[in-house]
Amino acid sequence: QVQVVESGGGLVQAGGSLRLSCVTSGRTFSTYAMAWFRQAPGKEREFVAAIRWFDGRTDYADSVKGRFTISRGNAKTTVYLQMNSLNPEDTAVYYCAAGLHQRDWSLKSALGVYDYWGQGTQVTVSS
Repeated sequence: QVQVVESGGGLVQAGGSLRLSCVTSGRTFSTYAMAWFRQAPGKEREFVAAIRWFDGRTDYADSVKGRFTISRGNAKTTVYLQMNSLNPEDTAVYYCAAGLHQRDWSLKSALGVYDYWGQGTQVTVSS
């Protein structure tokens, strides 16, 4: 079992920044990848960013490239999402997810790749 807990959400004005944190505990030694997804009201959950644990490779949704950065902590039980130049379209509940099984990296944006999910943290960007 892996527990996933997000934090760092809040209300920010357009153009501002936020840093989300995700702490994992439990069977974290077998983590293959971690990712951030988001879900806006009335919309499906969508991929934001992912990081592959063994080599640190990262990938992003086109909508956040150049503005968001995913990174991991030294203890490799924490992943961050630095969000800059936020706009109202970024308003959503942000979820952290952990994948324990090695997959083709081309599948990184698929919800089914990830085995454990956090409860989410709300990010609201005002115009």
